[in-house]
Amino acid sequence: AQAILAQGLSHIGPSSIAAMGDGGFGKGGGFGDKGKGKGKGKAKGKKGKGKGKEEKEWVPVTKLGRLVKDGKINSIEEIYVHSLPVKEFQIIDQFFQPGTLKDEVMKIHPVQRCTSAGQTNRFVCYVMVGDSNGHIGLGSKCSKEVATAIRGGIISAKMNLIPVRRGYWGNRIGTPHTMPMKLHGKSASVRVRLIPAPRGSGIVGSMTTKKIMSFAGVTDIFSCSCGHTRTKGNFMKATFAALKASYGYLTPDLWKPTHFVKHPYQEFTDYLAQSKPAPSY
Repeated sequence: AQAILAQGLSHIGPSSIAAMGDGGFGKGGGFGDKGKGKGKGKAKGKKGKGKGKEEKEWVPVTKLGRLVKDGKINSIEEIYVHSLPVKEFQIIDQFFQPGTLKDEVMKIHPVQRCTSAGQTNRFVCYVMVGDSNGHIGLGSKCSKEVATAIRGGIISAKMNLIPVRRGYWGNRIGTPHTMPMKLHGKSASVRVRLIPAPRGSGIVGSMTTKKIMSFAGVTDIFSCSCGHTRTKGNFMKATFAALKASYGYLTPDLWKPTHFVKHPYQEFTDYLAQSKPAPSY
């Protein structure tokens, strides 16, 4: 996380932040910005000191969190089978060993809002997480400080983790290496199409596409896109939407009779009723 924060901070130079602070009320605004800077510096130090002491054990607040922490649900695939909403990022951390789920800051850019007091500056951070083995997540967070935006982006990406279905271009030899069918995703004006490729083709696409596919564990793919793909946020969302659609197709190899299992909340209903914490007023 330290490297990620340093990488995120390196994108934002002091000159760009100074340029964002221009305008407003002329000289008075300039002095105000300096004052804000000093205040923020002090606050950071205080927050940093207190954070180490406040590291507490995770106390789940959702039914799914309680079942995962107590070992009733042993794999993340059980969550996907029943389409259970994940509201706590610690649930994802329980299923992956430390270091397995890698994260990377894809983009940080400043946004402004004009208020009666002048301009307020904030940072939007897009973060990608994945294990290079069929799981990938994309998250974004807007915050006044870069470090907070990166931290929130990682949490958002973990909660948006999805499974990616991989397949073969021709004969089923070796491990799955590409997508099982042509996929399409869109976000705003950006349209992305992913096309299966033969083994050895590599990832044919932009640097952003290559990064996303490597996080998902796809080694061979053709891609084509249209729209304003320079808007990296929408381009990533469109590619993510295409990968998400991979499990939406019912292919002939999935025509076998479905073996239905009980919903986790139904199977462990007695346990959830007993272990429910008493409300404190």
